[in-house]
Amino acid sequence: MRVESSGGLPLPELERQQAGAKRRRRRARAAAAAAAPRTMAAPATAVQRLFEACREVFTGAGPGAVPPPAGVERIKSVLDSITAADVRLTSSMPYFRRVDPYGTPKITYLHLYKCEAFSIGIFCLPSRGVIPLHNHPGMTVFSKLLFGAMHIKSYDWAASQQDTPDVQLQAGPRLAKVKVDGILTAPHETAVLYPEDGGNMHCFTAQNACAVLDVLGPPYDDGSGRHCQYYNVRSSAISVAGSTILPGGDRYEWLEESEPSRDFYLVGSTYMGPKILDH
Repeated sequence: MRVESSGGLPLPELERQQAGAKRRRRRARAAAAAAAPRTMAAPATAVQRLFEACREVFTGAGPGAVPPPAGVERIKSVLDSITAADVRLTSSMPYFRRVDPYGTPKITYLHLYKCEAFSIGIFCLPSRGVIPLHNHPGMTVFSKLLFGAMHIKSYDWAASQQDTPDVQLQAGPRLAKVKVDGILTAPHETAVLYPEDGGNMHCFTAQNACAVLDVLGPPYDDGSGRHCQYYNVRSSAISVAGSTILPGGDRYEWLEESEPSRDFYLVGSTYMGPKILDH
């Protein structure tokens, strides 16, 4: 007995036609999918890569703990690759203009990220802008000059270098070893400051418009004793107990804790570059 479909075709023939139609539709969809452009995940931005490197290196580290050499190199490598364009900064922005040609210009800080383990931010200095001599207690600091030229002078406490054992630490001026005293011009590799070495105390003087990307691990925290202290150079004398201290030709100066200069103006502003995704 021949059974026909309601359309008049035998069922086997109708099933063959339907199966053929399904195959043709599958082939058409496959061809369309192959021809369509593939949607790729957007590559991570430079600041996102920096954040992820800092999170992996600093998270879990105790106060004053120096990251392992591999961790330091990872963060430094990411910073070395970052440019002003990556954070959407140019020297023509208002942050870098001198409003008063005779007064001391204000410094602008752009906050990118901060947690208990580390912070990321950018200091914007107009020409002749100064960040006075200050310290970074128990902190490892990465500084990348994005553009411009600046004079940098940095120190480490002499006692921490174990090259002046006869110097007794006491209240008042302390002897410090000059680590760097010169002009840095971008592009330049990232500088690394350690809790006891590398120029933990430093001051910046902009020779022209400058931007400095800083990573602090851990960040300043008054409650944990990591508060920013400022210093004045009392004297460049290098005589202790009547004898001159010049091991290896190194320079020493006396530093005394002080209040920041009254003409030091540091203001915050909104960072307008690519955002950091904390997920």
